[in-house]
Amino acid sequence: MSAPSRTALLALHYQNDVLHADGRIRVGLTADSPLRQQVIAAAGRLLAQARARGVPVVHVRVGYRPDYADLLTNAPILRNVQRIGAMQAGSWGADFYEGLEPLPQEFEVHHTRINAFFGSQLEPVVRRLGADRLVVAGVATHSVVESTVRHAVDMGFEVAVAATACAAPPGTHEASLASMGLIAHIDQQEDWDTVFGG
Repeated sequence: MSAPSRTALLALHYQNDVLHADGRIRVGLTADSPLRQQVIAAAGRLLAQARARGVPVVHVRVGYRPDYADLLTNAPILRNVQRIGAMQAGSWGADFYEGLEPLPQEFEVHHTRINAFFGSQLEPVVRRLGADRLVVAGVATHSVVESTVRHAVDMGFEVAVAATACAAPPGTHEASLASMGLIAHIDQQEDWDTVFGG
C-alpha cells in the first residue's frame, strides 16, 4: 500500500557530529550511551519504512564555512558550535552518518539556523512535493526538531513527530515532546503506518 503523495519525511541533522561516538556535539548522547545506538537504529527503521511506502524523504543538513563567516552567533547554542569547531561544511563531522545518508533520488537541504525552514530551500522543496503533512525526526529534539515543527504548523502543515528517532538529554527530550504535543501528533510507539497515513 503506497503512502499518500502529500506526506513527506523530514530527517534532521543525522550527521556525524551529533550521532557518531567521535562527534563534537553532545546532546545527551555520550560516546558510550546505549541511547545513541537506539536512536540510530530507530532512524534507520524510519527511513526504511518511508522508502518502502514511497514517502519522499528530505534530509536536512546544518553546516558552516570553515571560518564560520556565515554563522550568526546570536544564541548560546550557535556560539557553542563555533567554539567547539563543529559542523564545518566539507568536514567529516558535517557528513551524514553512515547508513542514514540520502539516497540519490532523495532531497537534501542545507541550512544555518536552528529552524530548518529559516533561510533555506526546505519550504520550496516540500511545496514542490505537494506535501501538506510532514513527519519530522532528528537531533536534537528540543532545538532543530521543535523549532522546525513549530514553524511547519504555523505554515499550515499537519505534523507528526517520530519520537524514537529523535534525541536530546532525557528530561529535555520528554519535555520537548510534551510541549510539541499541543500542536503535533507525537508517535512514541513506532506506529509509522499510521504516522505515514496508512
